Amino acid sequence: MQREAARAQAQQIRAQQAAQRNAERARAAYARAQAAEEKERKRLYQESRAADVAAMNEALELRMQALATILQATLQVDDHIDFESLKRPATIPAWQHRHLEVPTPAPQWEQFAPAEPTGVGKLFGKSKYQQALAAAQGQFQQATAQHQAQERARTQALAEARAAYEGMVSARKADAARQHAEIDAFRNEYESGDPDAVVSYYDMVLQRSSYPDGFPQHFKIAFVPESRQLVVEYELPTVDIVPAVKQHRYVKSTDSINESPRPATQIKSTYAAAIAQVALRTVHELFEADRGRHLDVVVFNGVVDTIDPASGQKIRPCLITLRTTRDTFGALDLAHVDPLKCLQHLSAGVSKSPVELTPVRPVLEFNMVDARFVEESDALSIVDSRPNLMDLSPGEFEALIQNLFTKMGLEARQTRASRDGGVDCIAYDPRPIFGGKVVIQAKRYKNTVGVSAVRDLFGTLQNEGASKGILVTTAGYGQASFEFAKNKPIELIDGANLLYLLEEHAGVQAKIVPPDEWRDPA
Repeated sequence: MQREAARAQAQQIRAQQAAQRNAERARAAYARAQAAEEKERKRLYQESRAADVAAMNEALELRMQALATILQATLQVDDHIDFESLKRPATIPAWQHRHLEVPTPAPQWEQFAPAEPTGVGKLFGKSKYQQALAAAQGQFQQATAQHQAQERARTQALAEARAAYEGMVSARKADAARQHAEIDAFRNEYESGDPDAVVSYYDMVLQRSSYPDGFPQHFKIAFVPESRQLVVEYELPTVDIVPAVKQHRYVKSTDSINESPRPATQIKSTYAAAIAQVALRTVHELFEADRGRHLDVVVFNGVVDTIDPASGQKIRPCLITLRTTRDTFGALDLAHVDPLKCLQHLSAGVSKSPVELTPVRPVLEFNMVDARFVEESDALSIVDSRPNLMDLSPGEFEALIQNLFTKMGLEARQTRASRDGGVDCIAYDPRPIFGGKVVIQAKRYKNTVGVSAVRDLFGTLQNEGASKGILVTTAGYGQASFEFAKNKPIELIDGANLLYLLEEHAGVQAKIVPPDEWRDPA
């Protein structure tokens, strides 16, 4: 008995030990599974964080690529606006009342007629049949009356629905016809060179241009028909368009994302190249869209609307200014140019430090494109009390020009009336280094001043040993004049500019209305 008890106890101990070993193995397996699961979870988490960082870096690369291809992005786009594409077709919804066109079937007597008696019923059921027949006839008449009432209601509803639908269709077609007529009128005005229509057309051209995020795309446009010159004041983006971060990096040990700053030199160069591309792109889009051949010259002033960090005041410094002709710009291969070097080739004024908002002087202030420069057919000029420059005597005009440039800081030393009705003025700019002798010629013209006048001014400038020449006219200049004056110390001031300068510096509000009998000097 003792031996059996000992064996049983030993067996029980072995069973307990086996159970304990199994439990330990199970706990170890569970711990390994938990560790593996935690390791996998951590791996997946780190992969997701790395993927987030990769996406952030890809977004940075795409942004930098977009900034580098601002000009290239427009070269494959036809910027001309097809007037027919502006016409909106009349949208006519489908007829929704076809169910009213289908009449309800009229009740048929066969549906109500009682069965005629047969056999014995003919002898003994005649009375019941007559009663059933009378009842059926009453029901048939009632159903017929109801059907007729329903049909009258249906036909009335159909007529009302059709009248409403046809009225709506007519109204929509009339609206479309009016809109088409407006587009046709707009096209005719544009093709005839109406200044307002020309401005509206090029406004649409620039509005359609698609830029990356962060570009304001705000602008003002003015057209000077006398010189076939379009002036654009375009709001440029600030340097914030360039990402300040060069790269993101995920650090596993700290589970954090570190940022590598973009070098300041790269930010400056990227920003300068981006706004240079905006200038070239804008001029390209305007000339390319000009199928009507209204533009000979485009002036672009790129400004930034921002806050001066020194004063806290709002400022609008001009960072790029450019005047170019169709022929000069058309000779460029924009697909292969360096934007900044291209602007230099075009004699553009470019800020030496756009990031610091260092301004340049616009080749033509937008405000100088004055709406008071009117055609002789402008009826409002009849009641306009402002002095008309075309009515002044040669002496009065000479005194006016002298006074203007004296107010602008020049010292007029000698003036004489010129043979063509304008004035010649030799003046001096007293500023050191930048000053010197200035030759000023002014011509009261009705029609565009020819390039020969610009050549004559340049010859006078050389003969007089002057440092600068200024040609002023009450009219405008053509493409050839701007081409000749390019890269020469010559400034061309047209009628609109003259009116602006008179008001700005001499306090004279004037107008330019050539008399019907006016003839330009030969």
